[in-house]
Amino acid sequence: MRKRGAALLLAAALAVTGLAGCGASSGETASGGEKVRLMVWSPQNDQSKDNGEWLQTMCEAFAEEHPEWDITFVYGVADEASAAGQVSQDPEASADVFMFANDTLTTLTDASALAKFGGKYREEIESMNTPEVLDSLIMDEDLYGVPFTTNTWFMYYDKSVFSEEDIQNLDTMLEKGVVSFPFTNSWYLPAFYLGNGCTLFGDGTDEAAGVDFGGQKAVDVTNYLIDLRNHPNFRIDADGSGIAGLRDGSISAMFSGSWDANAVKEALGDDMGVASLPAFTLNGEEKQMLAYAGSKAIGVNPNAKNMVAAVELAVFLASPEAQKAHYEMCGVVPCNTQLLSEEAIQADEVVTAQNDTFNDTSILQPFVSKMNNCWTPVENMGKSIRNESVTHENAAEQTEQMNEAMNSDGI
Repeated sequence: MRKRGAALLLAAALAVTGLAGCGASSGETASGGEKVRLMVWSPQNDQSKDNGEWLQTMCEAFAEEHPEWDITFVYGVADEASAAGQVSQDPEASADVFMFANDTLTTLTDASALAKFGGKYREEIESMNTPEVLDSLIMDEDLYGVPFTTNTWFMYYDKSVFSEEDIQNLDTMLEKGVVSFPFTNSWYLPAFYLGNGCTLFGDGTDEAAGVDFGGQKAVDVTNYLIDLRNHPNFRIDADGSGIAGLRDGSISAMFSGSWDANAVKEALGDDMGVASLPAFTLNGEEKQMLAYAGSKAIGVNPNAKNMVAAVELAVFLASPEAQKAHYEMCGVVPCNTQLLSEEAIQADEVVTAQNDTFNDTSILQPFVSKMNNCWTPVENMGKSIRNESVTHENAAEQTEQMNEAMNSDGI
């Protein structure tokens, strides 16, 4: 993803207004307003000087917009995946505003560590996002965060090898070039089972419905995966082998997310292609691969002492202005509907592929607690197929064992 000097532009704008910058760990405005202290956590990448100190820059801009508050910002580092664990352990000592991945929602709500957004704030958030994105942060009809990006995976490919028609179907691609896939990664492998009608907790929210990765529909997928593993043009992607293959020309397509965009661009240059997920041909019928999808959001700690300021800051950090700066400074793909309609952003293939996958070729990753029981059995299936201990002869038995393990409590 590219950076287009937004940090310099924002810094210049702030200098014109006479706003003093935040220090390494905190900063204050000179508004003379009500004193407010806000602890804000984000990933290190968002606070890096190489990325223009996006978080600090946005917080300074927020303070400038709110002269009624004399704000001291205290910054801390916590990535979206780990923030829930830290906040839920001791909510009262944690950040007022933080970033989290939507699949950690129940961890936070179980600990009463995540505030609901209602009234005018919910209306504003709903006006800026698609229903699909909002659904990733709604539980029991309550909205628990302000989304700032979608989170899923898609396909990178070499345009000199595959045409736009070729990339519609994985089996067609395998006839023309070498395809790499994270076969032993349980965030990726379910795409084939989901594509043939397997389900997780009904619509993803009904824990009592359990997992249905069994029956003939699932056995057929296991058999397909055995053949896929043995295809001469198929490679299992692990430990960066996909990127390495694109670089040396031994691989022509791989599956990953926006975090690998720069590395793929370096490997393929102008031949870099990006697309949503292809279909695959199972028993003579086309089936659509379906990725897990979610979002990352700004959350507010219900223990915040300055709740109004905290909520206002959360909404601001996911506003169109802040998302655009996040994209330009840090490469974070926006999800704001207003931004996605801008011509320059629409021209970015990574942004398009990620959001197309989220909206069209994915399912919302369930965040019910029993989802934790699903990762290891699928990983073991991928490893067993890789190691050839799962065969056509025992595919039915092994598939049923996977299904039973996904429905167990891991004991």
